[in-house]
Amino acid sequence: MSSNNIVLLSTADWDNPFWTNKQHVAVELAGMGYRVLYIDSLGLRRPSASARDFKRIVRRLFKAARAPRKVKENLWVWSPIVLPWHKHPVVRRLNRALLSAGLWVWSLALKFKQPWLWTYNPLTTEFFDLAKFSYRVYHCVDEIKAQPGMPVELLEAAEKELVQQSDIVFTTSPKLTETRKYWNENTHFFPNVADYHHFNDALDSDTVIPADLEALPHPRIGFIGALSGYKVDFKLIRQVAEAHPDWSVVLIGEVGEGDPWTDSTLLDDLDNLHLFGPRKYRSLPSYLKGVDVAILPNHINEYTDAMFPMKFPEYLAAGCPVVSVDLKSLRDFSHVVETAKTPEDFIAAIEKTLSGDIPPLEERLNVAREHTYQIRTQHMLGLIEGEPS
Repeated sequence: MSSNNIVLLSTADWDNPFWTNKQHVAVELAGMGYRVLYIDSLGLRRPSASARDFKRIVRRLFKAARAPRKVKENLWVWSPIVLPWHKHPVVRRLNRALLSAGLWVWSLALKFKQPWLWTYNPLTTEFFDLAKFSYRVYHCVDEIKAQPGMPVELLEAAEKELVQQSDIVFTTSPKLTETRKYWNENTHFFPNVADYHHFNDALDSDTVIPADLEALPHPRIGFIGALSGYKVDFKLIRQVAEAHPDWSVVLIGEVGEGDPWTDSTLLDDLDNLHLFGPRKYRSLPSYLKGVDVAILPNHINEYTDAMFPMKFPEYLAAGCPVVSVDLKSLRDFSHVVETAKTPEDFIAAIEKTLSGDIPPLEERLNVAREHTYQIRTQHMLGLIEGEPS
């Protein structure tokens, strides 16, 4: 337990504009004095023929030619090159050889002795020998096999092996906890959290609502996040916009992020439905300041059954009233969120919220204050450090 070196194997590139658990946890660990080598996504799903995937491959080729770059104090980012066709054994063997050799070289260069492994990648055992690490943490944040284009059978077998070989497992939803605990008793539930201070800027009197949002009439119903077909219910969003032409329905995020097969035609041709596209992370609080109701219009499926939406604590930190579909992970938070099981109930919940029938602001903010990256990371490390060495 004495090592202060951590290899963090991510499923998201460091420079992705929409930060998730991986980047935030790396920053928290580095800020606590751990030396972190952050490994960019190794491309779990098969690539599509889309221009987006082609550009990503080209960017990765350029980045792979570089040594790990220092992005913050105690934090380096490595972007190794791998072949994305993981379902083929010969590809997995080649990737394992390349990654293992690369990690050995850069560990020597950065003086990473006896590092821990903190991984988000369910295929980790296919890429690295876990015995080479002094401690192994699996942070399971999604049911990745339920995403489009994934090698499901391979993921199921490899993730079971990873959970069994990990010293400790952290999960972000009750469903993930239940299923992973079956393979490893040392599994602990920590829901997703937010950068409270960042999103709480929405309540600052000096924060200015962006002009493109301010130009739209109230009430404004807002969603911020990846507009991916397997997660977000476009039909539900359209029903909301059609039911109330007087509402401005605003969607901020990239269409098809993580799912290049997304069909977004249902979001076309409505005057009150506005696709703003992605916005910089630093500007999101200013957009949330101009939203009257923040929504979570997700599908109910295998993926979302195991999902705790990161947007939920971010919305709360920004002071936004929240309306959501009936996600299992939010049932313990019914005191600060309106949930609905049908489209009609979802629309009625927005109407109720707009009428002013909402939980008190301070109650919503208190929940957000309890769910921050700093607090959660400290609790995780407390569990690790409390174990016998």
